[in-house]
Amino acid sequence: MAKTLHRLVKAVVVTAIAAVVGLLTTVPSSADVTPFVVGGTRATISEYPWTVYLASTSGSQFCGGTLVKGNKVVTAAHCVSGRSAASTRVVWGREDKQSTAGITASVTRIWVHPSYTSASSGSDVAVLTLDRSITSAYLPLATPSDTALYAAGTSTTILGWGTTSSGGSASRYLLKATVPVTSDATCRTAYSNYSSTSMVCAGYPQGGTDTCQGDSGGPIVAGGKLIGATSWGRGCALAGYPGVYARVATYYDLLTTQINS
Repeated sequence: MAKTLHRLVKAVVVTAIAAVVGLLTTVPSSADVTPFVVGGTRATISEYPWTVYLASTSGSQFCGGTLVKGNKVVTAAHCVSGRSAASTRVVWGREDKQSTAGITASVTRIWVHPSYTSASSGSDVAVLTLDRSITSAYLPLATPSDTALYAAGTSTTILGWGTTSSGGSASRYLLKATVPVTSDATCRTAYSNYSSTSMVCAGYPQGGTDTCQGDSGGPIVAGGKLIGATSWGRGCALAGYPGVYARVATYYDLLTTQINS
C-alpha cells in the first residue's frame, strides 16, 4: 500500500525523460506525499537563479524553495513546521550540492500559514526570512487574477534536488522537468481530498515525470511566475496520480504581507 509522504528534501537523479520535482516529508493517510524530480534533466542556476534549497546546519538538503525577494524565500509549510530558524539554512546559487558555490544564509524567522495542519489538508505555504539580502533575480508570485496560469494544459516547469524515483537516492544536481497543469476534475478523481482553492495538480496521465522526496517546497513555474510550491502526491510519477502543489495565487495577499514585512 502506498504511504502518504510529503515531498521533502532528497536529491534527484537525472533520467532521460521529463522530470517532476517535489519535496515531501511523511504525512498520515492515503496520499503519498513524496515529491522529487522524476524523469528530469540538468538545470542551471543561471537559468533559474531564484531556485534555492533548504538545509540543516550540517548542510544536508531536505527541501526546496524560491527566492522571491533579497531576504525572503517561499517554501512549503510541511518543510519547516516545527523546525527552529536556528536549525535551518538556505543555500542559493549552488546547482551541484557537492560544490561550495553560492551563498549559505541563516534563517532568522519562519512564518507558517496559520491554518496549516498537514500538506494534504491545504495551506501548505511558508515564508523564510534570511539573515542577509541576496543580490539575484527573484520570481514574482502568481496573483488571484492569473487564472490562465492554472488552466488545464498550461505548461509548467518543476525544479528540485530530490530523488529521481520513489524511495530512491537524492540528486546531486538541480533537475528540471516540464509537466502540464491537470484539470481540477482529474485531480479530484485521483485524490478525494483535493481542493481547487488551496491546491493545483500537474503531471501527465501516463505518469513518468513528477516531483518526489526532497523536492517539497520547490517551485512550479508558469508564465514567469511562481504558481505553486511542491506539496504532496501518491508515490512519484505514477499514472493517474499527478503531483499536488500549494496554489500560490490563493495565498497571494498573506504571502505578500510576509514578504514585505
